[in-house]
Amino acid sequence: MHGVHSCMKVEGSTRSRLCGLAGLCLALVFSLPVFPKNQADFDTHISLIRGLLRETAVSKVPMPRGKKGIRVDARGKVDKAEADAELTANGTAIKPGSPAEITRITFKSNQIVFELNGGGKRSKKWYQHIELGTGTMTAPISQEPPVLAYGSSVALVYPGKVPQLSVDDVKKALGNVLDFTRRSPTVLYSPEVPPQIRAAIKNHQVIVGMDRDAVLSAKGPPDRRVREVRDGVEQEDWIYGTPPAVLFVTFDGDTVTKVQQY
Repeated sequence: MHGVHSCMKVEGSTRSRLCGLAGLCLALVFSLPVFPKNQADFDTHISLIRGLLRETAVSKVPMPRGKKGIRVDARGKVDKAEADAELTANGTAIKPGSPAEITRITFKSNQIVFELNGGGKRSKKWYQHIELGTGTMTAPISQEPPVLAYGSSVALVYPGKVPQLSVDDVKKALGNVLDFTRRSPTVLYSPEVPPQIRAAIKNHQVIVGMDRDAVLSAKGPPDRRVREVRDGVEQEDWIYGTPPAVLFVTFDGDTVTKVQQY
């Protein structure tokens, strides 16, 4: 967008408007998905998107913040050195035992990148890169702050071209970092689960004492996740709904410690 930014600074209202329209067109073109020309690859991409997008697994290892995330090779081996470097530099985004929802899938020539819980990189919308003005006096057209990142990512990397894969193939390859065999609601209704929690799950309610699996079974994935350090303890809020009806579920580790309905 550097060229668009420079163009916006040119004096003259007509030229500014034309440059603005050109910038918008470029942004729209670059934001369109690029599908493979090969029909077999196209079918594989569609199958993986349908089977894995919005799928929720449980993290087996600490997942780092940052744009690199974790790299896994075709045999399922984790690049531990790179993962440890990312954890040291950027901190932990997803702790072992925490839910990790696949929120985006990106296909590259030799790898597939799975964004988890919104990804680990702070990002701006395309229009936040555009500035308007005359001469040297310009200002962004949007005052929205960058989107904060609380998630991570896993890249499944192959030595050559990505082969044709099924959903089960991918789950198996990612098995060392993500557990896709979460407990089902049927298991959560077992006699070992306290009656009040079983009743809450059945009624799609959240109560103090639930774990993350129980909350996911009762309410599904949250609309937003917010992680903060309070009194020296890192806690996470799962937020459901939009104003005026918003539900806040606060976790300390894997246990619900507070439920607030607004």
